[in-house]
Amino acid sequence: MIYSKNFIFSPFEENTYVLYDDLKNAIVIDPGMENSSEEEEFSNFIKDNGLKITRILLTHAHLDHIFGLNYVAQTYKVNVAMHPDSIDVLRSAPFQAELYGFKFTLGDYKIETIDEGVDVEFGLKALFVPGHVPGHLIFYKEDQKEMWAGDVLFRGSIGRTDLPGGDHDLLIKGIKSKLLTLDDEICVHSGHGPDTFIGFERKNNPFL
Repeated sequence: MIYSKNFIFSPFEENTYVLYDDLKNAIVIDPGMENSSEEEEFSNFIKDNGLKITRILLTHAHLDHIFGLNYVAQTYKVNVAMHPDSIDVLRSAPFQAELYGFKFTLGDYKIETIDEGVDVEFGLKALFVPGHVPGHLIFYKEDQKEMWAGDVLFRGSIGRTDLPGGDHDLLIKGIKSKLLTLDDEICVHSGHGPDTFIGFERKNNPFL
């Protein structure tokens, strides 16, 4: 059994997730804390629950999903894992930040790569669903019927594809072939907005 804590961070209202088990081991998915008060909120949760962060997982490396990457990686001395096609997106983050009026610098941390089908912490399986960005991963916990889907699928919507590297047809193909073939009861924890379910999206999502 793993547990999931959701934080909503930054002006982009990005969902940052902490996943942890009964042994108090924890991973962070998409650390989006953008200021010191959000960093404090995050760290207080880790401290109050006695958690030990072992790794950061990135669904993708758009700026709103990595605002807190340096803070978490350096504070807790952990590596960062992502799809290899996301590395170039990460490297472009300082330039992304300038476009939105933010400052972001790349920190000094080790990057590990994860590809399709790899089993990561807590029995999560990596699903490769590009289209929002070239290197987008979803982390799927089959036995708990939960997935952490980043910006692939939202309640009643899908990830935007008008940013560099976006591909609408590829995103739709990936959602239909890898997500809509799964059970209706699977809960989708998205990168923004509320949770949803595969069955709800299959029946109600206007983009699908």
